[in-house]
Amino acid sequence: MSTSSDARTSRHPEGLRRSFIEHVEFNRGKNFESSNTYDRFLALAMTVRDRLAHSWVKSQRRYYATDAKRAYYLSAEYLLGRALGNNLINMGMWDSVRDALRDLGIDLTTLLELEPDAGLGNGGLGRLAACFLDSMATLDLPCMGYGIRYEFGIFTQEFINGYQVERADEWLKFGNPWEIVRPERSVPVRFYGSVEQHQAPDGRRISRWVGGKTVLGVPYDMPIAGYGAQTVNTLRLWQARASAEFDFALFNDGDYERSVVEKNDSEVISKVLYPNDQNQAGKELRLKQEYFFVACSLADIMRRYLKTHADFVQFPDKAAIQLNDTHPAIAIAELMRVLIDEKRVPWDEAWDITQKTFGYTNHTLLAEALEKWPVTLFERLLPRHLLIIYEINQRFLRQVQIRYPFDNERLERMSLIEEGKEKMVRMAHLAVVGSHSINGVADLHTKLLQQDVMPDFAEMMPTRFNNKTNGVTPRRWLLSCNPRLAKLINEAIGDKWVRDCDELQGLEKFADDAAFLKKFREVKHHNKVDLTNHIRDLVWMSLDPSSIFDVQVKRLHEYKRQLLNALHIVALWMKARKDPSTTLVPRSFIFGAKSAPGYQRAKLIIRLINGIAEVVNSEASKTGLRVAFVPNYRVSLAERIIPAADLSEQISTAGMEASGTGNMKFALNGALTIGTLDGANIEIRERVGADNFFLFGLTAEEVKQKLHQGYRGRAVYESNAQVREALDLVASGFFSPEDKDLFRPLVESLLDDDRYLVLADFDAYAKAQEEVSRAYLQPDRWWKATLLNVARMGFFSSDRTIREYAKNIWNVKPVPQEP
Repeated sequence: MSTSSDARTSRHPEGLRRSFIEHVEFNRGKNFESSNTYDRFLALAMTVRDRLAHSWVKSQRRYYATDAKRAYYLSAEYLLGRALGNNLINMGMWDSVRDALRDLGIDLTTLLELEPDAGLGNGGLGRLAACFLDSMATLDLPCMGYGIRYEFGIFTQEFINGYQVERADEWLKFGNPWEIVRPERSVPVRFYGSVEQHQAPDGRRISRWVGGKTVLGVPYDMPIAGYGAQTVNTLRLWQARASAEFDFALFNDGDYERSVVEKNDSEVISKVLYPNDQNQAGKELRLKQEYFFVACSLADIMRRYLKTHADFVQFPDKAAIQLNDTHPAIAIAELMRVLIDEKRVPWDEAWDITQKTFGYTNHTLLAEALEKWPVTLFERLLPRHLLIIYEINQRFLRQVQIRYPFDNERLERMSLIEEGKEKMVRMAHLAVVGSHSINGVADLHTKLLQQDVMPDFAEMMPTRFNNKTNGVTPRRWLLSCNPRLAKLINEAIGDKWVRDCDELQGLEKFADDAAFLKKFREVKHHNKVDLTNHIRDLVWMSLDPSSIFDVQVKRLHEYKRQLLNALHIVALWMKARKDPSTTLVPRSFIFGAKSAPGYQRAKLIIRLINGIAEVVNSEASKTGLRVAFVPNYRVSLAERIIPAADLSEQISTAGMEASGTGNMKFALNGALTIGTLDGANIEIRERVGADNFFLFGLTAEEVKQKLHQGYRGRAVYESNAQVREALDLVASGFFSPEDKDLFRPLVESLLDDDRYLVLADFDAYAKAQEEVSRAYLQPDRWWKATLLNVARMGFFSSDRTIREYAKNIWNVKPVPQEP
């Protein structure tokens, strides 16, 4: 007879089936026959979670037993996607669960499709964090992620008359079966108030932050399973709750609205991912969010540390905290506040602990993306932290002054406070000064970070700067999303690549094997047919699976240059209308992108692409060109698109993309890249070979020189007939008949302020695209190149990246399960 433990942990189809039926009955309150598909999805998720919990508890027990140093990853974003399929794969339960459900007449795929994406992120930053969590657990590293449990994640995107319309993303509408709420671990967080100061008996100045409002941070834990499920780590997300649900006196007096005002004010903090910060209220809410999750996380980290330690001498030896971009940078001031004000640690000792504890990852070269907050906002919202930042700044600038005497301009550049019409707190400077490690995320990015963005800091503290090129998890981005290709690879070289991506090099011996390349090509064709069917169901249009699937899916930003792609499509279409033979190979251009709600120019580019699609698709049978802009791009949609792509568009202006990870996912799945020497493109090209990458465009240095020399796009317009005809057609209102002047601002900005050098790179881009068509017409060349891309992408596994963080920044070692 099986025990209750066996029923919860068995991975045999019979045990899984019994557990599944019990969850339908006892968790959903239904008998199996009356249950609906959603009941069954939740029952399956709970069945899987039972087995995760078993490894989860054992993993935490190991960490405590060994008093292991832990790494804590602070990120405002986690673009997790769906968890069920990923957990089944990482736990090795896919086949057993599929068989158990099949015996009950249930299709596993149907249940997988019911899970909403956990869209707690905006783009690459959040998806990288999710890949990192997967790798940390797979490598048996004692790590934990912290973030915010947004009630509404990245918005759901719809297109109405070609325009982006944002709808609330209600990913928690039916609850989240993976999370466990832990109210007993709630943390009070203070905002506003004032600072009281007095002298201690030993002469030290003591500060107390008093008054203001208090919000509770309630933790929700999600299990993160490593491949093989020997280690299950934790992602702890904080939800804001009022410290008092409502004012009972006001309620009894009949003032029902005012009685819950504090509850509403408090809980809005974790309501939505990235509120629109174009206004003062939005700015305040965003800073509140950042401090809220940082304060909760640090309190939790310190609580855990103090369970086994009496003082903070060993804190940096037991905790490494990584700041994922500038959003959590306030953590540096918060740790100082807790150590100095609450734990009475002297300043110098507290600062030494803080610097040894924190590492900072920079993710951007764009000045506008390096967060700055008005001093007046800080003074009102976080008065004690502003005083601490002032003190850090004063002490730091004294060091700068000693090192570089009489250099006042340097002092201004390096100050944590930006002087000007409105004084601002430079959060990136705080992160740099308060961390022992500052890393970029691609070789070029790190070099430009040191040369252009923070040259003074790099000169003064060169040993702190280092590079950690990003990576992606091969479990989700090949094994899970591309099962046909994974099966073919396993048959050829075995499955060790799932844990060690360098094993993919074994595929190189098949680069000239006609029989293998035929199978490889068939895998791609089947994936393209699947995507064609999915897009038909989504947007009622048919693609041609024999055409080149030319894909650009990523966040919509001008520097990513979706506009360059769009203008090239216009030029191709105009040529094909005159002479259809100019279309050497039919093309299906596939776009997926969301624009920030307040980013009007990006939203106009979306409208333009949809306008182009409407026109081009009406003559697809004549020109061989089709355009599909798939709405609501997200992780689960990427998992369908990426395996089907032939060509990966990585065409950002050189020197503006930090790294990119989409470029890695496409190459890993057998797409060739057309791209600039930007971000990780450079390293990908070096690894896969220049012959297997379509390079074009200005280098980062050439971009810098051209802008410095006063480049204007109008000169290109006047000298290039293809550019001129395409822009004139766009400006004429041809793609917006309801508003002839709709796209004039886009055209005028290209002519007079082409800061992303769209027109400067147009000719080189068009020529590279011609080379793409010629290469596709040579099947032996094309498929050999795609296979070599897959074979040579091992370096870009997030496992390699996390090993480097663990060894070189965190000094955290694996704590594997004993045999």
